[in-house]
Amino acid sequence: MWGKREQTNYLVPALKLVLDVLTIHAAVLLSYYLRFFTPLPDWFRLAPWHPPPALTMYIFFAWVACLVFLCLFVLFRSYRSAHFSTFSEDIPIVLKTCFLGLLITLSLAFLYRDFSYSRATLALFYMNANLLFLGQRYLFHRVKRRLLSRSLKLPAVALIGSAELIPRLVARIQQADQFHFRLCGYLSDRPAELAELPYLGPLEALNSVLEEGAIEGLLVAFHPHDHHRVVELLRYCDRRHLDLYYIPDVLDYLTARLTTMELNGLPLLQLKAFPLSGWQAAAKRVFDVVLSLMAALLFSPLMLMIAMLIKLTSPGPVLYRQRRISLDGREFTMLKFRTLHTSEDAESELVDVKPDDPRVTPLGRLLRQSGLDELPQLLNVLKGDMSLVGPRPERTYYVEQYRRKIPLFSERHRVRCGITGWAQVNGKRQAVPWEERIPYDLFYVQNWSLWLDVKILLLTVLVLCRGRRAI
Repeated sequence: MWGKREQTNYLVPALKLVLDVLTIHAAVLLSYYLRFFTPLPDWFRLAPWHPPPALTMYIFFAWVACLVFLCLFVLFRSYRSAHFSTFSEDIPIVLKTCFLGLLITLSLAFLYRDFSYSRATLALFYMNANLLFLGQRYLFHRVKRRLLSRSLKLPAVALIGSAELIPRLVARIQQADQFHFRLCGYLSDRPAELAELPYLGPLEALNSVLEEGAIEGLLVAFHPHDHHRVVELLRYCDRRHLDLYYIPDVLDYLTARLTTMELNGLPLLQLKAFPLSGWQAAAKRVFDVVLSLMAALLFSPLMLMIAMLIKLTSPGPVLYRQRRISLDGREFTMLKFRTLHTSEDAESELVDVKPDDPRVTPLGRLLRQSGLDELPQLLNVLKGDMSLVGPRPERTYYVEQYRRKIPLFSERHRVRCGITGWAQVNGKRQAVPWEERIPYDLFYVQNWSLWLDVKILLLTVLVLCRGRRAI
């Protein structure tokens, strides 16, 4: 007999597949209706067909599209176990599937000579498929998270680590869209400032804790100087047949880039190739220039209006200029709309702006909350100082401080800094300590791809639509 968790591993992907079939049919039918029966004036509507083509031919097209799209979804591993799939992971899968699926389906339709499909309908199908699939996936994961969190009996896991790390880790785990285990308490050298999770005692009390409760695994997170404890716990869990989950620290990102080699019997460690070089760097630059130019043209009326409002509501310049660090540690002048009152120290290089800072103008508060104060950085992107996506730029003074305190901090300067980044769409903005942000920047640097940039840009739009700043 299958348990509830094993059944869910099959039922949820199956439900996802059924929803995909319905979504494809909905996209085809909506496109058919918009093309041939849209209740719009004749001057706005596309040239009508008299009479409209048979709906059965487009239903046939929908089933062919289902076959193609489902094969692509399987190829891109969209129907994995319910516990290992998130909406952010589905975004690039949906975009790739819709693009490739349309190309393949168009090729098949071209070979079918008995019927000529409307090109406008196919273009509408591509747009509708993207929108409907993204909306369907978003709602699917929202409902999945709520239902699974109530119905699944997940393995009980105890968190072990440093008291200062535990509150941040618990917050991240509770916000996750994945379901691997259920936290039942934590062990640490001292109680942490955490009310929602019981303190089980120091690490020395682990034996008694395991004897008292039904703990099936341990989640371990230590500072780099405590790595020897991880090895001890690994051996301990092996003897007790417990699952061990390990949260890596920043130093693990260095070893993750190592490969082993042999030279005439001599063992060698080789750093993996940096992903953003050669043609990839050129492709990213073209991507940045094209999108930032389009965005600058699109938002130029809004930027002009903001500039006028700044001039009308407070004395001082429209733009604020600040020296920041970007690619290879080079300094550049970053542009922003001015959001503070002008004074001799209002925009100090070393004074951070707090949430209720009296220096912020009323208009500036709105610009900061919406992220619109960053729009002039599109000019920085066109100039080549910044990228649309990358680690956020930091001030020179702080860069010197962080280089001495944080291992591998300089790795984030192997790419151009960005208007938005992987850390920002994951909630790691300026108020979050650098020790917590740097792993996200290193992940981006070492795993860059154009698809990752597209994913981050889409997540940025999603976060902004939710009313939370992501840039």
